[in-house]
Amino acid sequence: MRSELQLFESNPIIAAVKDEEQLEHALASDCDILFFLFGSICNIRELVDRAKTRGKLAFVHLDLTQGLGGKEIAADFIREYTRADGVISTRPPLLRRAKAIGLLTVLRIFLVDSLSFTNLEKQIDACGADLVEIMPGVMPKMIRRVCAATSIPVITGGLISDKEDVINALSAGAQCISTTCEALWGDL
Repeated sequence: MRSELQLFESNPIIAAVKDEEQLEHALASDCDILFFLFGSICNIRELVDRAKTRGKLAFVHLDLTQGLGGKEIAADFIREYTRADGVISTRPPLLRRAKAIGLLTVLRIFLVDSLSFTNLEKQIDACGADLVEIMPGVMPKMIRRVCAATSIPVITGGLISDKEDVINALSAGAQCISTTCEALWGDL
């Protein structure tokens, strides 16, 4: 296991940042891992540099970065022009390419019905993701099922708004949670 992946084991809270103001708070927080849910091809390098200067792991959400398309070249752009440690996407081909060029990969899955759960293993196999993030993160029963169905670490996020949600997700088997709720960034 790459040493960066080991940080997920000791950091149960991931700061998911959606704007500049949240980024400032995340940089000052105890969170060692940041998920960038905003940015553009014009500023993502500078955003990632700010995180790296503070000693944080930086993951760029390829699907949410303006100017990056759904093509594999998006991963090449992040690798070539930023110091990001990894990427997040709902698209297995993007993650397969990112992994091939040495980036850590997080497959984000929205569990909305039984079909999305059934396809989970196929999607993980299609990209060889290092981690899977399931959303929404307030479903302990489904978190347990996903953890039992895969051997890769599970992150959960989405709709996590208080310490009880965090404890329930972690107790159900999630290795860590990602949240935009700043009040939780220093809670555990």
